[in-house]
Amino acid sequence: MRVSALGCTAVTALLLLAATACGGREENGAAATATGACQGQQTTGITATGIKLGGIYPLSGPASAYGDIPKGIKAYFDYVNAEKNGIGGRKVEFVVRDDGYQPPKAVEEARRLVEQEQVFALFQTLGTPSTTATWDYTNQRKVPQVFVATGASVWGSDKAHPWTIGWQPNYISEARVYAQYLKEERPDAKVAVLYQNDDFGDDLLGGFKKAIEGSGIQVVAEQSYEVSDPSVDPQMRNLAQSDADVLLNVTTPKFGSQALAADARNTGWNPLHIVNNVAASITVLQPVGFENVQGVVSSTYYKDPNDPKWASDPEMTLYKAKMGQYAPDADPSIPYHAFGWAVASSFHKAMEAAKCPTREGLRDSMRNLQNVQVDMLLPGVTMNTGADDGFPIESMQLMEFKGERWELFGDVIDTRQEFGPVGE
Repeated sequence: MRVSALGCTAVTALLLLAATACGGREENGAAATATGACQGQQTTGITATGIKLGGIYPLSGPASAYGDIPKGIKAYFDYVNAEKNGIGGRKVEFVVRDDGYQPPKAVEEARRLVEQEQVFALFQTLGTPSTTATWDYTNQRKVPQVFVATGASVWGSDKAHPWTIGWQPNYISEARVYAQYLKEERPDAKVAVLYQNDDFGDDLLGGFKKAIEGSGIQVVAEQSYEVSDPSVDPQMRNLAQSDADVLLNVTTPKFGSQALAADARNTGWNPLHIVNNVAASITVLQPVGFENVQGVVSSTYYKDPNDPKWASDPEMTLYKAKMGQYAPDADPSIPYHAFGWAVASSFHKAMEAAKCPTREGLRDSMRNLQNVQVDMLLPGVTMNTGADDGFPIESMQLMEFKGERWELFGDVIDTRQEFGPVGE
């Protein structure tokens, strides 16, 4: 699947290049559109008029619900290309590959994008397993792996991989938010946990266990599942035999929907159901029946297109109009589309802030974000990174499902301020 969505301050940059002759040369001989400070830096995939990005998503397989994300990204880039002359004058070409949520396939597609497609950067690699499988390769090749679509804490804390960075709140911080909520609302809670048996599940479950240390909250039952499992019904039956009064649902969309449905069928067990953010989309809840998911709790950090609170919000109005114009077959009410719009806008901000239009310039920019506002994020949520902080977004707000949509409650929680750095 190729998404055409391509631009530099073309005249100015070309004049600088001609006047100063300070552009570096890349391996393939492409001249860098840069000042002397950028000489010799990598310019594969970027010219005075275009920038080529590659994305890897599970367009098929058990996590195919995430295939909606690149539709929102495409719409954003198409809009910016057509109406804003691209990013800094460079129009964006976005090439999307399907890995089926299979790490070996992700490696294959990463190599294809870097070596054959000659992309400037990998923008979004979805999933903890796929990103784990590819980040050694991208860092060895010194290719930016920007705003990967996974909240694993390692993306922000591993200094051996400076070319890879996450975007969304990490799973440990998300777990802390749920722990804090239970401490306030159910201080003696007995928690059953369903989790994916990989780094994603371990990260969130581990973060939750650490966050409840010293409290009256207990984890009384745990069940894991594999992404190759056809169903989590057996695990849910086992969890229902516990005396838990809270269910922490740490799943990707397919299994999140199955767990919600299993919970609804078991009328003899009525726990408070907390579902992690990555499985909290309307597309996950709708098949279960909205009447069966009332009172489910989750958290978020970007605006929900279904929430009337944002009906007159300028960014939401723009998003819905441009989705209709540039992605007429994509339903703008699907939150994953809004996620895609938000992360594409975030890339736009990071690229514009780069001192050099080079791979090194983007790497440095994404590690030096200072209170960057992205209009699709919730008010009070901004992007911040630093030399020792590789977590762009660390603020979330709780939400409860009521009627046919999520309703925000409480205040935006800055997990940096409330809980300290991840790992402490």
